Amino acid sequence: MFKRCRQPEIMDDPALDPVEHALALKGLQRINRFSRSVQILLQPILRLARTHSSPEPLRILDLATGSGDLPVALSLAAARAGVRADIHAVDKSETAIRIAREHALARGAPVTFSTTDLFSDELPNDFDVVTCSLFLHHLDPEPAVELLRKMGRAAKRAALVNDLERGHLGFALAYVGTRLLSSSHVVRIDGPRSVCGAYTRGEARTLAVAAGWRDCRVSGCWPCRFLLEWRRS
Repeated sequence: MFKRCRQPEIMDDPALDPVEHALALKGLQRINRFSRSVQILLQPILRLARTHSSPEPLRILDLATGSGDLPVALSLAAARAGVRADIHAVDKSETAIRIAREHALARGAPVTFSTTDLFSDELPNDFDVVTCSLFLHHLDPEPAVELLRKMGRAAKRAALVNDLERGHLGFALAYVGTRLLSSSHVVRIDGPRSVCGAYTRGEARTLAVAAGWRDCRVSGCWPCRFLLEWRRS
């Protein structure tokens, strides 16, 4: 296991050209489909849905949604499983939100989107589940704990974090996979950097406990990812 080394990622640069940003988001959509990322979130949400006693749909808030491909896929998969889900997703980038809306419209998914700065804006507290995918590794420990704390305060029932796990295999898969599945130089540079900046399962648990997620659990997921899960008691 190598030491965590977070490097600036091109996708985090607000001055990134919108055309390059859009191409990178399309590449990440392809990678997420190939790695079946939606399944990481779907299974715990289906378990929660089985104990959802309200006649209203299960309300889900997705943070740092990027192109919105995961909440869109989650909405469609939940519907196929007979689960009524009302999903809203947010991101700081207006470019990402525009692409996410187009993607949802093209797929026929009733997901809504809005721009939100996760660190300067308050999160709404009327959602059953708050999710965040592939964003935690962008953060140093202090803001990572702050994000988890805000998620815990906002979630009425559960919070789920799906992210990369740092390791040599994950680095190799990111290097090869970004070159096979995306033509974006942004994705090809940021992919391996993301693994270098990712947390291990143990580190993620430590961050969660510091954020007040006392009874959280973390499990490994293919390919070289983890799910950090907390439920309100």
